[in-house]
Amino acid sequence: MSAPQVLVVGTLFAQGLGGVQRHHRELLPRVARRLAAVGGSLTVLLGRDGADFELPAGLARLERDLPAQPVALRFLRESALLATLREFDLVHTGHLPIPLGLERPVTLTLHDLKSVAGAAPSPSHAALGAPVIRDSVARARKVLCVSRTLGREVQALSGCAPERIAIVPNGCDHLERLPRAPAAEPFVLCVGRLEPRKNVEMLLQALALDRDLPRVMLAGASQGEHEAKARSLNVEPRVQFAGALSDAALAHAYATCSAVVLPSRREGFDLPLVEALRAGAPVAASDLAVHRELAGETASFFGPDDAAALARAVHSARAPQVPPTLPTWDDAACACVAAWIDAAG
Repeated sequence: MSAPQVLVVGTLFAQGLGGVQRHHRELLPRVARRLAAVGGSLTVLLGRDGADFELPAGLARLERDLPAQPVALRFLRESALLATLREFDLVHTGHLPIPLGLERPVTLTLHDLKSVAGAAPSPSHAALGAPVIRDSVARARKVLCVSRTLGREVQALSGCAPERIAIVPNGCDHLERLPRAPAAEPFVLCVGRLEPRKNVEMLLQALALDRDLPRVMLAGASQGEHEAKARSLNVEPRVQFAGALSDAALAHAYATCSAVVLPSRREGFDLPLVEALRAGAPVAASDLAVHRELAGETASFFGPDDAAALARAVHSARAPQVPPTLPTWDDAACACVAAWIDAAG
C-alpha cells in the first residue's frame, strides 16, 4: 500500500485543550496535503460538539452524533460506529480509550501521561489511567509520541516494543517571529493552562521570596485558586492574569518579555518552550527530561520544588547564542504520514 485512506477521530475537537488543539490545527492541513500528494486521503470524524477551531477548507469530514462525555458512552458509540466505516484503511485517534472491534489498523497519538503520573494524581485516577493506556497501546499498530522522552515513558509503562513507537513532535513555527525588543518595564512570561501540573503556585512563591524578580504575566486560562494564592502571598500587584492570548499577542509577549519561565512538574512536550526558543527569549525551565531534550543547554534549569532556585534561574537566564534545532510542523507532518503508511502497510 503506497498511502492509506485515513480516518481521524475528532470527537474531542471541541475541548479547547491548549497545545493539543494547536497540534490538530497545525498538523491536519499538512498531513492532508502530504497524503493527497502520494495517493492517500484524510477524513475527520466529528462528534456532536463539532470542533472549536477552523478545519482546513476542502478537508473531508463525517459528522455524527457522538458525545464527548461521559467517557464510557463515547467509547461504546465510537466503537460501534467505526466498525461500520469499512472504506478506510486506517483509523487514527488522539484520545483514550481507543475503539474496540475494528478490523483495520489503529494508530494513537499520546501527548503526555498525566493521567498516570501528573501533579499528584488521585490514586483512583492513576489506577484507572495506567490500565487504559496499556490496553490502548497494546491494540494500536503504532503509537505516535510527541517527544523521545514521552516515548521512553510509554515503553516503560506498557512494555511496548520500540519499533511500535513513532516520534511526531509538535512544531514551533506557527507564531510570527518578531525582533527581540524587551519592554521598558521588565516582565517574566509564563504560558500555559493554569492547571496543577504547570506548578504556577511555585512561581508565585518565588515572587514572594525574591522582591527583585520582575512582574509576572500569566498567559493562559486561569483557575481561581491562583488569584487567591497571589493575594495570600501579597504578590497580586506583581502578577498579571492575561488569560489566553491571540497568536499576535503571544508573539509580541515572547518578543518583549525579559524571560520565559516554565515551572511544570510534568510535560509530554511543552509547546511554550519551543515557542520561546524560536523567539530568542531567555528561558528558565524546570529540570525535566523533556525540557533537556528540547532545549539542550540553552535554558537555565531549576528543580521543580525549589522556589529559590526558580528565582535564581530567572535572574541567570540568557538568550541562546546558538539556538537548538527545533521541529517544524512540516517535520511533524512528514513523521506522521510516514508512521501511518508503515502502520497500514
